[in-house]
Amino acid sequence: MQDETGTAAPAPTELKADCTQCFGLCCVALPFSASADFAIDKAAGTPCRNLRTDNRCGIHTELRQRGFNGCTVYDCFGAGQKVSQVTFQGADWRSGSGERARLMFDVFPVVRRLHELLRYLTEALDLPAARPIHPELRRELDRTEALTRRAPEELAELDVSSIRQDVNVLLLRASELARAGLGRGRKKERRGADLMGARLKGADLRGANLRGAYLIAADLTGADLRSADLIGADLRDTDLTDADLTDALFLTQPQVNAAKGSPGTRLPASVTRPGHWTP
Repeated sequence: MQDETGTAAPAPTELKADCTQCFGLCCVALPFSASADFAIDKAAGTPCRNLRTDNRCGIHTELRQRGFNGCTVYDCFGAGQKVSQVTFQGADWRSGSGERARLMFDVFPVVRRLHELLRYLTEALDLPAARPIHPELRRELDRTEALTRRAPEELAELDVSSIRQDVNVLLLRASELARAGLGRGRKKERRGADLMGARLKGADLRGANLRGAYLIAADLTGADLRSADLIGADLRDTDLTDADLTDALFLTQPQVNAAKGSPGTRLPASVTRPGHWTP
């Protein structure tokens, strides 16, 4: 994909985690607390006890069984390899000064948020209905991509919340264009709605606005979620058995991994069926 100037947009593979090219940054930089998602406490900047010296997880195939569910629903959207191989040019946090390690750990979550925005912008550009704003989306994508390639000190100072607000305006317009004419009534405007544990079995939610909705443990068995906007929706333990999310908007792998599903659950091509779902 290129814009009018011939500038290439990030390839899809650049927005997916490649742990072989990362220094285990998510296992070191980020903190977590003992809970239903994590078996232990870990401070930011402290390596997880399961991180091996080759930067791979020692219990990767047993994370859920060992109490690390939170790890299975995390995705850096390719930020790990960007920070490791581009921002710090292949210099591991284990070598050099402690200051470099601290800077790397500060930069990683910033780039991760920028890569998440790139993921959404790339999807918006693939929406035929959003063609009227494709030039604006391309410009914003190029601007955001350029930000990810700044020097570490500049990245650490970025106001990502402000950048996200600008991008969100465009993403909302793209969503509205994609959902136009799909019977969007009052019942389908559920932006930010508290739907925790809601009984929505077989619900017609096609084209619904579910941005930021809390769907934790909701029953969406057999629901129609085609073209529903799910950006930022909390799908932890949401039952998507036999639900149709074929062309759901802005659905990410972490959201899918956090939900429950079945062989009958239909998903967009941009995400893969989690291995822990009912076979």
